[in-house]
Amino acid sequence: MKPKVEAKECIVQGIIETQHVEALEVLLQGLCGVKKEKIKVHELLLKSGTNIGISPSEVRLLCSLEQPEPLWTVSLIGGALKGAASEQVAALVRNREDSKVSSNALRFFYALGYKLDHELLRVGFAFHIQRAVRITVSVTSVHKIPKLHAIDEAVPVAPGLQLVEVSAPSTSDNYHEAVQAISAFSEFLSPYYSLLLFS
Repeated sequence: MKPKVEAKECIVQGIIETQHVEALEVLLQGLCGVKKEKIKVHELLLKSGTNIGISPSEVRLLCSLEQPEPLWTVSLIGGALKGAASEQVAALVRNREDSKVSSNALRFFYALGYKLDHELLRVGFAFHIQRAVRITVSVTSVHKIPKLHAIDEAVPVAPGLQLVEVSAPSTSDNYHEAVQAISAFSEFLSPYYSLLLFS
């Protein structure tokens, strides 16, 4: 019996001052040669109670608000790669599974005993490019939501700064290839290394 091939995500993250975002967007437009994708995502982090499973778990419900009808996704993000293997890669490698769900997903997880921990609103844009793997570069302003589901009252977590993420999907079999691809692509952003703090 073959071992299960786990879905993984390889990602590097950083920050950029909002005043430099437009210049980065122009650079990404030139590198990717495609139109940007607008991002407006309502993110809900749910944590399980003590009555579910052996240990606590958490899920993220992501609701994309850029379409005429909101699109819901449930995202399960596991722990990062650890040990000697993690020291040999230039990106964060972690388990990740995403599945499309209906608008009843929140009610379903509440029925299972999950509780809402916090909500965020991410607003910005993303570019996609196909290299050895499909790379996504997103630039978003992260907002906290002070009242339950009150996305219109969201306020920036870090005014004047935006989150930059360069990521690629992979598996437990080929994550080295994905890490190399996003590391190489990040080199094209070198004019912004004083602005982007990749880790």
